[in-house]
Amino acid sequence: MSRFHPLHTDIEKPREMNNPFDYEPHPLCQLAVNKLLSLIPPSDEGKMFGVLVVENEEKELGYLAAYSGQIYGMEDNENFVPAIFDYLQPDGYFKVHEAEITKINHSIENFKHDERILKAKQQLDEQTKRRDLAVSNYKAMMQEAKVRRDQRRQQGNVSEEEDAAMIRESQFQKAELRRIKNMFSQPIEMLSKYYSSYLQEIEQVKHLRKQLSDALQNWLFSQFNILNIHGESKNLLEIFADTVQKIPPSGAGECCEPKLLQYAFLHHYKPLSMAMFWFGPSPKHEIRHHLHYYPACRGKCLPILTWMLNLKNIPSISPENKVEEMKTLLDDRIVYEDKDLVVVDKPAGMLSVPGKSDEISVFDIMRKRCQDAECVQMVHRLDQATSGLLIIAKTKEAHKHLQSQFANHLIQKKYVALLSRPMTNVQRKGTISLPLRPDPLNRPYQIVDEMDGKTAITEYELVDEQRIWLFPHTGRTHQLRVHCAYYAGLNNPIKGDALYGTKDERLYLHAESIQLIHPTTNEPLFLECKTPF
Repeated sequence: MSRFHPLHTDIEKPREMNNPFDYEPHPLCQLAVNKLLSLIPPSDEGKMFGVLVVENEEKELGYLAAYSGQIYGMEDNENFVPAIFDYLQPDGYFKVHEAEITKINHSIENFKHDERILKAKQQLDEQTKRRDLAVSNYKAMMQEAKVRRDQRRQQGNVSEEEDAAMIRESQFQKAELRRIKNMFSQPIEMLSKYYSSYLQEIEQVKHLRKQLSDALQNWLFSQFNILNIHGESKNLLEIFADTVQKIPPSGAGECCEPKLLQYAFLHHYKPLSMAMFWFGPSPKHEIRHHLHYYPACRGKCLPILTWMLNLKNIPSISPENKVEEMKTLLDDRIVYEDKDLVVVDKPAGMLSVPGKSDEISVFDIMRKRCQDAECVQMVHRLDQATSGLLIIAKTKEAHKHLQSQFANHLIQKKYVALLSRPMTNVQRKGTISLPLRPDPLNRPYQIVDEMDGKTAITEYELVDEQRIWLFPHTGRTHQLRVHCAYYAGLNNPIKGDALYGTKDERLYLHAESIQLIHPTTNEPLFLECKTPF
């Protein structure tokens, strides 16, 4: 079955193949797109499509068409080139082993609802609460007794015998407190070990799942054998081996660009020009406009297309182009804007303000975006790894007013975080007060310093065993991260915290809501952007 669509036109052919990462669509590509539109089946979802204008061995002009991804409800549609490797066959290797992983996922879910585990957790919690209540009540009694002894001594005329009796009373009460604690320690320790054994069993199953998933993913990457313009072949693992990330990202090889080129090389077509366009509604997390043309993605396609087309000089994105490109990203993340301020949902990984590197910051983008504003000034900052609400002032007066609100703790912020492990033996609500300062010998780490640290206060509320709400009363660098990780805080790092815990795919910390007084109207303003995890 040929997916070659003839083109009958007098439009002049391009002299050389265009660069997929930096191009204006050639008239032949535009003609091909116009012809392709009638062949695209209706769908409620948008998708990226691509065309590749080619010459066949008989020097006839035509085009190939493709869509990004594996499934579009038209796997056998003869108008589009097939996937480079079809791994979705029901009885194929991938689906069989994927089913095994799915079974493990079900077993992990069953573990979470296992009556034995739930009962062990309940018994541990109950015994811990009983101990805490008994210790708390006895300490209160000891404090009352101490107050009586102090008052008696202040009255004077205490005999040696009476003073000795008071000392014995104090010593007895301290010993009794230790006895109460010891009475609970053994059963709590046994229940804790019993419960931990279940958790370890779950972790072992999760570890097996990760091993199988990694093995299956590597097998899949090894099956994508990609041809280049010289007829040579490499699989995805080989193509990405020399890149910074080393491992191909999920979905690599499934974009329309490598599909088109692979089909052309297999059928000995000469590629002339390529163009990609979005068809349908815009997705939630990216800006894509119907029938707008887009360059190839760099994360997945740059190494692949560099290999396929033997590209030598990939134009780097200049700082100005970077700002323009990222400005488009942030346009879709504006939560609120008027003449005085703009509030943006900063993505994780983006700087709030310029740093030592040439990475683009929210400030860079807002300065470009708000050129007509009196000024563009950041009111506060978020860590690069943290996502969520960030306020930018557009007038000097608004900046002064908002900074004053921060200084006087009038702005209320709520963060959502996932902790590294389930929380046990901790109050569901509480306040952490641990003064912080930078560690000059190990920047950017912050340390707790009771003598020279600056006051840092955080309220928290557990939503479930690992999800937590954090309400900072102060705005110290890494405050929430340290208060969660520090042993005298929650003793449980935020998931993905590479500085104070263990690195993950991201830092699971998001500034979800903020309440302030509008600098001009003096009316309360509540803003929210839902947590993405």
